Amino acid sequence: MKVVAFNGSARKDGNTAILINHVLKRIKAEGIETELVQLAGQKIHGCTACRTCFETKNQTCAIADDNVNTYIKKLAEADGIILGSPTYFAMMSPEMKALIDRAGFVARATPDMLKYKVGAAVVAVRRAGGMTTFDAINHFFLINQMIIAGSNYWNIGVGNKKGDVENDSEGVETMETLGKNMAWLLKKIKA
Repeated sequence: MKVVAFNGSARKDGNTAILINHVLKRIKAEGIETELVQLAGQKIHGCTACRTCFETKNQTCAIADDNVNTYIKKLAEADGIILGSPTYFAMMSPEMKALIDRAGFVARATPDMLKYKVGAAVVAVRRAGGMTTFDAINHFFLINQMIIAGSNYWNIGVGNKKGDVENDSEGVETMETLGKNMAWLLKKIKA
């Protein structure tokens, strides 16, 4: 089994990555392979709504000058998917939105590509607006017939400067519980 996580933050190894790594640590402890992909510094194009993916149905996007097709392949091959984003004006980062839009179109064009995979949203927020980001990521999972892993609270960690989320003890506990729950769910599904 494998879980792939995408850090949609423009800051590599910032608060979003810290939160994701708390989740991945618990998943790894359960013997499940993990991978973290950082979108920071990458030029990721948004969807152009060309609908070529609906014609080809080959699990690829027509835009080929960035890494999104590599990421779509990772999504298709994974058993579990974590999408993490900071909160920018009460929404996810533009990099995460571009990934979701393009991967979402390809997944809709290739029925059942993501069906029954386990998904989890991870959100970093400075103060407020994190619930809309959390909801938007979960909508991606739901429309693709994925199963959402939950925790003991919303999967949101609070912090401003890099590392501040480590001081959010409830946020860290939420991520660790999320990792345990995601591993449990994956093992039940794959049994």
